[in-house]
Amino acid sequence: MENNNEPSEETKERWIKDPNNWIWGIFYYNPEDKRIFPPKKIKEFGWTTNFANPNSVFVLLAIMAVLITLGRYLN
Repeated sequence: MENNNEPSEETKERWIKDPNNWIWGIFYYNPEDKRIFPPKKIKEFGWTTNFANPNSVFVLLAIMAVLITLGRYLN
């Protein structure tokens, strides 16, 4: 059974390709997209953060804090 609240793959692809969802061409900002880390424009390059999703910004900051903390303790 399909979840009616989940956007289709075509919709997700359209969001990624829409230049209006990219700030300066590098920051993805789409309030309709609930994914934390959607794929980049070129999927082979990995994922990006959806800056319109407050949870994804929090996760990104948490990852950065862990990396900085590890970097300080490993030196």
